[in-house]
Amino acid sequence: MRRWPNVVRYVLLFLGALIFLFPFYYMLVGSLQSAPDTSVGGAFPTSGLTLDNYRDINSRVDLLGSLVNSGIFTGGVLLGTVVFGTLAGYALARLQFRGRGVLFALVLLVQVIPFQLLLIPLYVLIVRGYGLADNYLGMILPFAINTAAVFVFRQFFLQLPDDLFAAARLDGAGELRILWSVALPLVRPALLTAVLLTFIGPWNEFLWPFLVTKDADMQPLAVSLANYISNVSSRAANPFGAILAGACVLAAPAVALFIAFQRQFTSSDLGSGVKG
Repeated sequence: MRRWPNVVRYVLLFLGALIFLFPFYYMLVGSLQSAPDTSVGGAFPTSGLTLDNYRDINSRVDLLGSLVNSGIFTGGVLLGTVVFGTLAGYALARLQFRGRGVLFALVLLVQVIPFQLLLIPLYVLIVRGYGLADNYLGMILPFAINTAAVFVFRQFFLQLPDDLFAAARLDGAGELRILWSVALPLVRPALLTAVLLTFIGPWNEFLWPFLVTKDADMQPLAVSLANYISNVSSRAANPFGAILAGACVLAAPAVALFIAFQRQFTSSDLGSGVKG
């Protein structure tokens, strides 16, 4: 009788996993259908699976080139997020200076402001002020500092024992050496969390890159897919399948990144370096 609660729990978890995964399954199956079928039975086709939808969208949208552009854009954002996020988070958590509380309050305030409200001033500053139209740097700069990542890093740095930092300073280590050799190895979950949280935003972003560049050879995949859906998809042999094929290509790197990193989200003994 004691096994029944565990059985019920696993059955509920299994059903929840199926419900969660079904949209991804339907997206993949729909991208492989030779003819559109939006009925419930279309989720379980018995024949007619093909790669023609991928060939069709690739003939109109350079999927590989767009993926490379998305990788450059997202990689630049991730680099800026990790570098500036760790420096700012460490300073707000471990350095004592006047106005630290006010500065942290401003960091939280920035998260409340929707990015769409900043589009016009950012466009004037980046494109007209700095002249970075049709430039990867112009796409990356507005996202290079992520306040959510700064908050995540600060909270993790605050959890580290003070004795670790005191011991490092007694040994003559500077703040950058302490950050690199003491703090960062202990906050690996924060690094991975910031990478995953930051990756999704720029990878799926299409509005800002579309404003910065009209050059199709520089546009990320999300922009290319948005242009395809609005202008070209209606003329495809299977518009429904072609759109889902593009969505699968766009989602695949995010899923792969999560699968690769999900094993790294483990708890760590932050006090292991403290004696007593």
